[in-house]
Amino acid sequence: MRIGRLAPLLAVGVTATLVPALAPAQASAAEPLRRFESQKPDWRRCDASQPAAFQCATIQVPLDYSRPDGKTIKLAISRVKTSVPGKRHGALLFNPGGPGGEGLDMPFVLKDMLPKKVREQYDLIGFDPRGVGRSSPVGCRLTAAEENSERPYKAETFSRDVKWARTVADKCRTRNGDKLPYITTRNTARDMDVIRAVLGEKKLSYLGYSYGTYLGAVYAQLFPERTDRFVLDSAVDPARVWRGMIQIWAEGSEPAFTRWTKWTAQRHRTYQLGKTPSQVRKTFWNLVRRADRTPIEEGGQKITGDDIRAGLRQAFFSPQYAAEAVVDLKKAAAGHGSGRSGLLPGGSDPAPRWSASTAASSAAQPPADNGSAAFWSVVCGDTAAWPRDPEQYRRDAIRDKAKYPLYGDFASNITPCAFWDKPAEPVTAVGNKVPLLVVQNQWDSQTPLASGIGMHRALKGSRMVYVKGGEGHGVYSGDSGSCADRAVNAYLTTGKLPSRDVTCKPAAGGQGLGVKPSLTPRL
Repeated sequence: MRIGRLAPLLAVGVTATLVPALAPAQASAAEPLRRFESQKPDWRRCDASQPAAFQCATIQVPLDYSRPDGKTIKLAISRVKTSVPGKRHGALLFNPGGPGGEGLDMPFVLKDMLPKKVREQYDLIGFDPRGVGRSSPVGCRLTAAEENSERPYKAETFSRDVKWARTVADKCRTRNGDKLPYITTRNTARDMDVIRAVLGEKKLSYLGYSYGTYLGAVYAQLFPERTDRFVLDSAVDPARVWRGMIQIWAEGSEPAFTRWTKWTAQRHRTYQLGKTPSQVRKTFWNLVRRADRTPIEEGGQKITGDDIRAGLRQAFFSPQYAAEAVVDLKKAAAGHGSGRSGLLPGGSDPAPRWSASTAASSAAQPPADNGSAAFWSVVCGDTAAWPRDPEQYRRDAIRDKAKYPLYGDFASNITPCAFWDKPAEPVTAVGNKVPLLVVQNQWDSQTPLASGIGMHRALKGSRMVYVKGGEGHGVYSGDSGSCADRAVNAYLTTGKLPSRDVTCKPAAGGQGLGVKPSLTPRL
C-alpha cells in the first residue's frame, strides 16, 4: 500500500563473449522450431473500439525451448503497418518494461508519437511477453497485502516478512505448476525471435524501456546476427540481475536525496523546510520519526515513517515534487492537511504513458495479480543468485539501512526468490560487441545512472545518449525535438550509431514517461 498511497512515480511517468543463437540443447531442436517459425498469423482487428489498422493475432511458442515438441503456450502479438513501400526497413518491436508490463497496445500508442520518418520505415509490432496479459498469463491468487513487497526491515516483524515471502513462492508454485520455471527473460527473447521469423524478417529492430533493455540485451546475446537497430532506454545493468537492481534503488536514492536538500534549501522562502541542506535533511528525518511515533492522518489514511521513506524515494529524483509532498506532510502532521488522498502534488497520480492493454478489451482478462506474479516469475526464475538463508537478508537489511538510510532496508529485505525453485537455466551473461544505442537520464529513480552505465559497459559496441540533468524514468518520446529524441530518430532511420557517446541537455519542461505507482517494484 505504501507506494500506491504516497509516492509520485515521477517519470517513465526497470561478461561473456558472443554465444551461438541456440544453446546446444536447442541446436538439435532447430527442425521442430520451424513449425513455430512458419506460422501464418490470423491478423484481425484488435477490438471494435480500435481502428481497423490496429491488428492482433495469437501464435504458439514452446513452453520449454529445449523440448519444442512438448507443451506450447499462446503469445499475443499486435501490429500497425505504417511502413511505406520503397522506404520500408523492417519491423520495430516494443517492450514497455516490468517485468510484467503488457506491450500489446504499444504500436497503437506509439504510432502517433513517432516521427513520420520513423513510421515510414517500420511496421510497429507489440506483444505481451509470456506469462503476461493475454500471453498465457500467470497468476498466484495473491491478496493485496501479499502483492505489497515494500517491506522495511524491523527485528520484530522480520519473521512475518519471511512468512510472506514463503507464502508468495508457495502460492505461485501451486497455481502455475510446470509453467513457472519457463517464464524467464531468456525464453521471452527466444519468443521474440519466433515473432521475427513469423513476420518474415531476417533481422529485428527494437525499442525497449527499463526491464525491456535487459530483454533486448539478452536477445542480442542469443541472436547477434539477427539484431538490427536496438534502442535500450533507461537501462538495467546486466551484472546486477536481479537482486542488485532492487538494491541499486537504495544506492541511487542517496545522491538524489542530497540534491533535493540543496535544491530545497535554495528555495526556503517557498517551502520553509530549511535554509541549509542540513536543516532540510533534519526537517525530513524529524518528520519520519514523528510519523513512526504517531502516524500522520491525511485523506483517511494513516501514514507512518516507513510509508514516507518508501513513498518518497522516487520523488527525490524530481526535487519540486518531493518538496511539495514534504510540505503537505508537514501540514498534515500539524493537523492542517488538505484532506486529499495520496499527498501527491496536484492531488492526483501521474497518468501512465501506457495503461493496461485496451487491445481486445472484450477478451478474457488476466488474473488480477498478473503483474506481481509475472514480476516474481522473471526476477526469481532468471538467476540463482538469490540467498536461500533468511538470515542473510536480515544481515544485509541491517547493514544497508545504516548505509542507505532512506531505502536500504527495503531494498535488501527478504523476497519470495529466497524460496523459489532453482532456475531452469543459468542467468544470461551479457557481454558483446553488437552495435546498440543506450539512452539514459541522469536522475532516474528505477534504473539509476550507474545501471545505465553498466549496460553500456557490457555492450562494448554500444553508444550512449546521456541526458545530463535529465529527470525521470524513460527518455525517448518520439518527436519532441529534444537532443535525445533527435539522436534516437537518426539511429532508427539510418542505422548508424553516433561516432561517439552523446551528452544532451534535458528538454525544456520535459520529465520522461509517466507510470502509475505499484505495490510491487517495477523496472
